[in-house]
Amino acid sequence: MTKLSVNINKIATLRNARGGDSPNLVEASINCQKFGADGITIHPRPDQRHITRKDVFDIKRTIKTEFNIEGYPSQEFINLILENKPEQVTLVPDGPNVITSCAGWDTIKNADFLKRIITNFRNQGIRTSIFVDPDLEMIEGAKICGSERIELYTEDYARNYSFDREKAILPYSVAAKKAGELGLEVNAGHDLNLENLKYFNKMIPNLKEVSIGHALISDALYLGLENVIQMYKRLLK
Repeated sequence: MTKLSVNINKIATLRNARGGDSPNLVEASINCQKFGADGITIHPRPDQRHITRKDVFDIKRTIKTEFNIEGYPSQEFINLILENKPEQVTLVPDGPNVITSCAGWDTIKNADFLKRIITNFRNQGIRTSIFVDPDLEMIEGAKICGSERIELYTEDYARNYSFDREKAILPYSVAAKKAGELGLEVNAGHDLNLENLKYFNKMIPNLKEVSIGHALISDALYLGLENVIQMYKRLLK
């Protein structure tokens, strides 16, 4: 069964809109795990507009499943990872002013940079995943960099799913097959939701984990967090 990691950035955004500590991030991470999430994902950014540095340490103490921290590997981010040692770090190429992840790495152009960082994390026992588009050359580059996983950036799939789901899924299934041939495990995330997740899971070989935040937290406003996590889990069976 594909694992579900719940991204709780949006809960932090809601908290920060009023200041204070409500909703509480620690309580949210505990409840997500209690309700069936296989992991918690966060994406701390330099401006701390949602996840703060303090949140990372607080959440780390509550994790009973898997902790996945996403981010651009600045020296500050690298230090944060090494201090907390999550089970997985997902490297994204976002600049500091990017609202949300919108492209995968050029793993060829940035090979030396990524290889140095990944080697450091692997030496500390931290699994690394590289955020990539469904581009075979970029996936081959991820392997050369030493990453153990890739995370497929799924916005194009989600955007085109309702028009032609077979056409939308094709580059992703080809990419996942290539990753498997190279010995890379596959994660996926971005705009996956209750409508398009089941088909994606069915059609993608070697899919280990999906990271879902915006859609899941939005659904929870209407349907309740526990119920929604179970709904997403059922789609991944």
